Amino acid sequence: MRWLTVFFLAGTLALAQFPGQRPPSKGPWSNEKLPPEERARLLVQAMTLDEKIQMVHGIGWFFGADMNLSGQEPPPVVWRSNGGGGFIPGIPRLGVPDIQLNDAMLGSAGNARMGRYSTALPSGLALAASWDPEIAREFGALIGRELRDQGFHISLGGGINLTREPRNGRNFEYLGEDPLLAGRMIARYLDGKQSQGIVGLLKHYALNNQETGRHFVNVRISRKGARESELLAFEIAVKEGRPGSIMCSYNLVDGEYACENAWLLNDVLKKEWGFPGFVMSDWGATHSTVKAALHGLDMEMPGDTFFGAALKEAVQKGEVPMTRLDDMVQRIAWALFRAGIFDRVTRRQAPDIFLGFEVAQKAAEAGIVLLKNDRAVLPLDPSATPSIAVIGGHADKGVLSGGGSAQVDPAGGNPVPPPPPRPGASFLEILFGTPVYHRSVPLRAIQASAPAAKVSFASGDDIAAAAALAKSSSVAVVFATQHTSEGKDLDDLSLPGRQNDLIEAVAAANPRTVVVLENGTAVKMPWLGRVPAVLASWYPGIRGAEAIANVLFGRVNPSGKLPITFPRSEEDLAQPRLVKQPEPRGPEDLGPMFPGGPAMLRMNTRRFDLEYPEGARAGYKWFQSMKREPLFPFGHGLSYTTFAYADLRVDAGKREATFTLRNTGKRAGAEVAQVYVELPSAAGENFRRLAGWQKVELKPGEQRTVTVPLHPLTLAVFDEKANRWETLRGTYRVFVGGSSASTPLSAEMQIQ
Repeated sequence: MRWLTVFFLAGTLALAQFPGQRPPSKGPWSNEKLPPEERARLLVQAMTLDEKIQMVHGIGWFFGADMNLSGQEPPPVVWRSNGGGGFIPGIPRLGVPDIQLNDAMLGSAGNARMGRYSTALPSGLALAASWDPEIAREFGALIGRELRDQGFHISLGGGINLTREPRNGRNFEYLGEDPLLAGRMIARYLDGKQSQGIVGLLKHYALNNQETGRHFVNVRISRKGARESELLAFEIAVKEGRPGSIMCSYNLVDGEYACENAWLLNDVLKKEWGFPGFVMSDWGATHSTVKAALHGLDMEMPGDTFFGAALKEAVQKGEVPMTRLDDMVQRIAWALFRAGIFDRVTRRQAPDIFLGFEVAQKAAEAGIVLLKNDRAVLPLDPSATPSIAVIGGHADKGVLSGGGSAQVDPAGGNPVPPPPPRPGASFLEILFGTPVYHRSVPLRAIQASAPAAKVSFASGDDIAAAAALAKSSSVAVVFATQHTSEGKDLDDLSLPGRQNDLIEAVAAANPRTVVVLENGTAVKMPWLGRVPAVLASWYPGIRGAEAIANVLFGRVNPSGKLPITFPRSEEDLAQPRLVKQPEPRGPEDLGPMFPGGPAMLRMNTRRFDLEYPEGARAGYKWFQSMKREPLFPFGHGLSYTTFAYADLRVDAGKREATFTLRNTGKRAGAEVAQVYVELPSAAGENFRRLAGWQKVELKPGEQRTVTVPLHPLTLAVFDEKANRWETLRGTYRVFVGGSSASTPLSAEMQIQ
């Protein structure tokens, strides 16, 4: 591994020695006045076969056949890498620049190893909980700006896999369980990112809803169920966000790997949706040459195992037509030309740290969800709160973040010493599973918000001592953490360790106990009946503590709404059905979501088939269809003020709902007004669909007329036989309110 050190040092030197580089003008494709598709066509015409092959694979981290893994020095091309998540060497003869890729869902990742600073933004669930498309655009634009300043061209972040299984370790990266919410929010996120000259990407296409066995689980779901759930999110995002690239996922769908699945890539994505960009494999998700190329994959990452010499030979033999290779390269070139990457000077520079702080805190504040607030315990009044006990969650050190490829390294390093890996941990669990905290300190932020109060801290390791501190204080704030990560699913939705016992003891000692969750997914709360106030802050990012304190003390009125359902127990969830049992080659088993024990399914276990019984009914739709009451419903979120809905009118011709919304409280606040639709009986559905929403800010006593357009695909069903969306004739019931379970207004509309 000696050359790894050399590689990273080389990247650091390159960052310092080459502050700006402009690719030279080389041919007619350099004419910036031409449309991107014409420039791409002209470039491909000028390429040799070897140059085309060079464009359709790349180097990723320290992996890939392009690298020399024998212990010798790496080939010279590696020295041109920026040290990010991936690298595609340029073609100087044609003026094609080196293309630098990096993971960047929640900020530019891996910055510490390259001596870079990146803003750590809140988690994807926090962003989705804001229900604010403009914040999503600012969020994406900040990431795009920092990627550009660091010398990157393609973002590898943009995940919208629906929260079908709350125990999925990567849910924190994604944007919740509803396709309209996820699709619309990521579209604006992509718009912001691509406005900065970055190629935006959507992933993981498709149905990559768990980490357990992600490399070989064969997902079985009807095409109707897929099109009306996760693929609907991708469809909205592709059409409204216009990404330059799509990353296909590890798993199989109906017996075919996603990265060589002709139905997903060719039929749906490229033909039906008209996607003009390129499909990139997830790292190591390419499994063939001819089949993958013919079925829609455009770029192998990392390495050239399948799309290097093997693809060249397949083209020469006529197994892959030259026209298909040209299409692969042209799609890649189109995305690069559209982003302006051929035309601008690459200038590496320090990011605007203070702008990053501003956007991160704004997003964190907008995404915090007030789950419960009995007896108006919140907001805290500093002048009436002489003493505050801050307990648990390493609140004296920082705020938690999620692990994996979305992890943004903490500025100044991890302030909390990581625990040793558990015995039998997988490679990915060891690589990504270490809890990392950002140095935004809740204890310090609370002290700053209540300077006259006595603010004391207890780690919570000694539960009796924490309870004693709570009893002697006028209010107790317990920080509870739930670490989730790529590479491992949760055993269950309980808070780990003895945190439930800690909260029970503190609540028994002090009736004014507030619980602040730093969570990556839903959380079970056996103590909920004894705690008057609960905040979900998710993973709140580099200014998370300041955002939490502003909400606790009322400087910010919470307006976040849940983008996922919180179940009472795992038994209430849709249970995926093992259709074909795997055949372990060792002591491994299927992990926490399936019978057999807690260990994660390892790479040396054969394929297994998993059926999604809920189909299109992911999340709240499942709970409604099964008539199960969740702990907290999708769309739920309280405020320090109150809102009243009235006067619903629906227009079937315009497909919109109009109503009045009034702030009936004494504080200014924002309400996410949500519109749900129940389809005619011919649809055979016993659940509602989110069809639109609008976030409305109102002063005390202010009233506003609100009109919400209903997204046409939320009013339609997918006909598998006809392979098209159809809007049924009949009576549609429209519901309006503050959550999926609280809709005081209803009306009917006839669609003929």
